[in-house]
Amino acid sequence: MSAEQCTEQCPERGAGTVLVLGVIAAILVLAFGIAALGAAQNARGAAQAAADLGALAGATALRDGFDPCGTARTAVARNGAVVAACEELGGGVVRVVATRAAAGPGGALGEARASARAGPRAGDPGEPGTERE
Repeated sequence: MSAEQCTEQCPERGAGTVLVLGVIAAILVLAFGIAALGAAQNARGAAQAAADLGALAGATALRDGFDPCGTARTAVARNGAVVAACEELGGGVVRVVATRAAAGPGGALGEARASARAGPRAGDPGEPGTERE
């Protein structure tokens, strides 16, 4: 049948519109998913940077005789994250766990979490009692 003859008798009439709407909906869902994944990865990277800087600041403060966890908290807060845990591991090593909220296009996605440790390497020749032969 031609388009002129097909009025109310053609069941396919309007099927293209429904198909296009379905394709557009699938593309939008995919775009929101990719945007959420990007936001989560961004938050994870920011949390890792904050944890790294907090651990370095804490290890430096411990070496200089100051409070390592207080210094780490300050450094992490300046980088937009929160310290979830901070501990001295002995030998001048400090471990910091930082969290940062991840927000995507649909709202909150949860928390990104990262950890870092900083301090002298085990068996470093500069430390007393660790001379190498």
